[in-house]
Amino acid sequence: MTPHARRALLVTLTVTIALPAALYYALRAQGTAPWQALLISGAIPAAHAIVTAVRRRHIAFFDLLVVALLAVSAATSLVSGDPRVLLLKDAAIPAVLGLWIGGTLFLSRPFAFHFGAHLRRGSGDAEAERAWQELPAYRQALRGLTLLWAGVELLDACLSTVQALVLPVDAVPVVGRIQSFALLALLVVITVRRSRRFRARHGISLFGTAGAAGAPVPQGAGPGA
Repeated sequence: MTPHARRALLVTLTVTIALPAALYYALRAQGTAPWQALLISGAIPAAHAIVTAVRRRHIAFFDLLVVALLAVSAATSLVSGDPRVLLLKDAAIPAVLGLWIGGTLFLSRPFAFHFGAHLRRGSGDAEAERAWQELPAYRQALRGLTLLWAGVELLDACLSTVQALVLPVDAVPVVGRIQSFALLALLVVITVRRSRRFRARHGISLFGTAGAAGAPVPQGAGPGA
């Protein structure tokens, strides 16, 4: 994993997992009602999404999703006073992401291919496009990773839904964050191992530039979809 990717992952974990959980329990220790603590702590990733969108002058799908779900769940919770509505927001985010990622399998390029665009440098985009057109194993690997990522997100959503409905309210933030972190860590390990195996076998990276001095893509395969 490149230093840029590690920094991005660290920021994501801090903003979406560590800080909201820490703030929630700090507020609860001060006697704040559960739904209020959930609403305030949930504002951290939403605020980060807004700042990121303003800085980049571009609204990403995930940023829009975080802000929209917080607004809807906050409005519903204000009316009902039920903190579990806000807990279900944390289940809705991976559910929507999982469906969206899985849906890209029906497009010309799956999510994993576009994800690699954020990591590639130099001639990486041209190499990736050439590999997609000429190497069936490359297409299969990226589609397989896309399916894996979608499945893990949907699993996270299912587990989070059960927790939000069954567990004590104060237990859900920490259990849910640990669960999400564990699933994300497992996903990263599997992705890195698959990427390394693919590079060792085919001489080209799934997400970066071409391997060793621009290893050639095997010829003889038909063009991709």
